[in-house]
Amino acid sequence: MKKIVEYRKLLNVTKAATLKELKTIYRNSMKDFHPDTIADEAERLEAEAKSTEFIAAYHFLVSVAPETAEKNKVEYTKTTTTAGIADFYFDNMVLYINFTDGAKYEYFGVPKQLYIKMVNAESPARFARRNIHGVFLYRSAAKLVGAEE
Repeated sequence: MKKIVEYRKLLNVTKAATLKELKTIYRNSMKDFHPDTIADEAERLEAEAKSTEFIAAYHFLVSVAPETAEKNKVEYTKTTTTAGIADFYFDNMVLYINFTDGAKYEYFGVPKQLYIKMVNAESPARFARRNIHGVFLYRSAAKLVGAEE
């Protein structure tokens, strides 16, 4: 959740920002900090770093936006109701679940105690259906293979 708050602050957007608003803010931010528009070497390097932050923030916030979740709802529901859990792990209040159909999702703000209960559950998939899916903010992580998010 900390990452979400930081990215919203970086782009100066609220929870209620739509995808269209995010895109507009992102584009305007990139216009101000695009490295190709800066001649001075030191300033250009600083702008490159800043634009990289804007890109990461934008892509992350788009991936967790309610509109994105709604767009992918059918696929997500199919995965979470029919596929088993192949593997799962926890890191810094983020639960990562890999499903048997190849789908991968990240769930944000999951308490460590809930993760421990999932580990000890007779059926982690059933536990997740009851306590994780539809409860926590999530995003698809399938496109993030090899990405550091």
